[in-house]
Amino acid sequence: MSQLRTNSIVPVGGIPAGASGGGIIQTVHTIKTDTFTTTSNSYVDLTGLSVSITPASTSNKILIFYYIGGSSNGSGYDSIFKLVRNSTDIALAATAGNRRLSQCKFQATSSSHTYFTSALHLDSPSLTSSITYKVQIAVQNGGTSLINRTGADNDNTDAYNARTTSGIVAMEVSG
Repeated sequence: MSQLRTNSIVPVGGIPAGASGGGIIQTVHTIKTDTFTTTSNSYVDLTGLSVSITPASTSNKILIFYYIGGSSNGSGYDSIFKLVRNSTDIALAATAGNRRLSQCKFQATSSSHTYFTSALHLDSPSLTSSITYKVQIAVQNGGTSLINRTGADNDNTDAYNARTTSGIVAMEVSG
């Protein structure tokens, strides 16, 4: 039986200036299939939308991607989202006056439609212990935020009332 073993494979033209690593070491993911509802103006954990990963090296990075589907109980209500590493907010917008900081959001213009948002972040945690990444949600302008369902949520085959899934993926990238 033949075996091929190597520490690395380098392209014929070499590695581009400033490049290093880039291989995926491990991937973990969570899919949220149930619904979630909140009226909180303060950030709360979006239950079931978290993932834990233990990096192999402090020089490795973690690429996090999440997507969320949902609606609200009426028109004009914003659902805002942020990413948290353990208990630290990461990937927030820059401070500007008294504006709320988030990573992404959706604004429902109808309670009978589903809206989607997604975000991507390359984190440098410099850790080799278990890390939990989670999504938090807050509602702006009053109203109720509904995740993985519409405001109407009628029990029929109407496409407007379809339920959705949300998910989060974390990939360890060699540094």
